[in-house]
Amino acid sequence: MRKITIAVDGYSSCGKSTVAKGIAKKLGYLFIDSGAMYRAVTLYCIHNNIIRNGKFNDTDVVIAMDNIHMEFKLNEQTHQSEIHLNGKNVEKEIREMNVSNFVSPISAIKEVRDRIVILQRKFRNANGIVMDGRDIGTNVFPDAELKIFMTADENVRTQRRWKELDAKGQKVTMEEIKNNLGQRDYEDTHRKYNPLRKAEDAVVLDNTHMTLEEQLNFALKLVQEKAES
Repeated sequence: MRKITIAVDGYSSCGKSTVAKGIAKKLGYLFIDSGAMYRAVTLYCIHNNIIRNGKFNDTDVVIAMDNIHMEFKLNEQTHQSEIHLNGKNVEKEIREMNVSNFVSPISAIKEVRDRIVILQRKFRNANGIVMDGRDIGTNVFPDAELKIFMTADENVRTQRRWKELDAKGQKVTMEEIKNNLGQRDYEDTHRKYNPLRKAEDAVVLDNTHMTLEEQLNFALKLVQEKAES
């Protein structure tokens, strides 16, 4: 089969990264978690007091981009690519709730999105790539051969996110998570620049009642159809 570009978009905590990683592992493709890049920017802003008392100035964030250097490195134990911020592995730290609370408004800044999209497009190669995010199929790779738009019931997403954080020892309530997801959904779909939306030619994957195996089988069948067409 020929190698293709696969864009996986969708709402928070609907399993985009899990499915995208699974596709990449099965096919030997490069996986890039675009959301991790915006989370890394947010983490930098938190650590450097650009975000203070729950507020930040867009100009300060844009200026800070000159001091932010990101790269993905393969974890030899997990065989997964993990993000490094200015030379430090921050894969776990960027998943914490304090980052989740600010990543949507940070990613809504046009200059930040423009800079990161340039970086994201550089990852594309002839050996196949799977990238997940919010605007991959509509903005980053609008010509991707396969576009998947993922969604799931809000309560199911809340439960999944709670289990994920609980497993990492982060104690948050279901209400906090549900409020966070609702706020992020609103901000992602209503931001002025490249909002979250389904590309016209994207295939919807509602995994509310699907196992991971079922999701992967669904996606891999789509890949096969596109790669052989």
